[in-house]
Amino acid sequence: MKTALITGITGQDGAYLAEYLLKNGYEVIGFMRRLSTINVERLDYLGITDEIILTDGDITDLSSMVRIMDKYKPAEVYNLAAQSFVGTSWQQPILTSNVTAIGALNVLEAIRLVDPSIKFYQASTSEMFGKIKETIQCETTPFHPRSPYGVSKLYAHWMTVNYRESFNMFACAGILFNHESPIRGLEFVTRKVTHSAARIKLGLQDKLHLGNIDAKRDWGHAKDYVRAMHLMLQHDNPDDFVIATGKTTSVRDMCKIAFDYLGLDYKNYVVIDKSLFRPAEVEILIGNPVKAEKHLGWKAEVGLEEMIKEMVDADMKRVNLNRR
Repeated sequence: MKTALITGITGQDGAYLAEYLLKNGYEVIGFMRRLSTINVERLDYLGITDEIILTDGDITDLSSMVRIMDKYKPAEVYNLAAQSFVGTSWQQPILTSNVTAIGALNVLEAIRLVDPSIKFYQASTSEMFGKIKETIQCETTPFHPRSPYGVSKLYAHWMTVNYRESFNMFACAGILFNHESPIRGLEFVTRKVTHSAARIKLGLQDKLHLGNIDAKRDWGHAKDYVRAMHLMLQHDNPDDFVIATGKTTSVRDMCKIAFDYLGLDYKNYVVIDKSLFRPAEVEILIGNPVKAEKHLGWKAEVGLEEMIKEMVDADMKRVNLNRR
């Protein structure tokens, strides 16, 4: 039985990755911050909490990471821990840098010190492309991040490459484009839309305030994307891969899908709120997944419309349940 350590296990990707690895016979160690109240809502949603060994620590503390590596001796480490909300990164740039950038370095250094043969996955992001230099972004597209979050992720990305090249470590980075699900956080626009649409349908909310609804993103399902993470660490050689659907959709069109599914016209409910615009906007992102398809045999299976409807259904159930 392989042992895998997942940092950020209580997040969307951490929960789905844990579920996937458990189904593939792994022992899963879930690394989480020490809090007075443990939030395992997403693990509970998937019904896997009791199958995971949860351990606490601090990703910004190298000694903490070294102890975890030495205690559990994982074969694979998936670093998903981050301050991952782009909007918050302008309000808390130092926190974002400490957790998202230096945190990744601490994990890499802990692996190097304890056992360099441990395979490492770094969750990189399409936000590193930012002010895009090419219409469709691939592994060789130049980076130009437009937020403290994107800059922090780029630091972690290049550290992953550097440790791979400097210490011959099996370190991979997945440059993941936007990926969503019913357990996405409410602060993210897709979930904000589906949750608000459900509340509006049930008469609990009047309007949905959004920022730039003409921004375009390449959206996939988190379940598909965690499968790609695992495939990277099973590949013969460590490398970096863009994980995307190859299609882009505006926030406006995503709203239309969600509201249409509930028999509503989004135009009657969506309010453009200038205060929600980002200081530096990323207008469009679309990824080229050809390398991942060719070398990993990976391809996105869940389409955007199917995913949005799944999210709306889940939010309708949740909102109805909370009314009782």
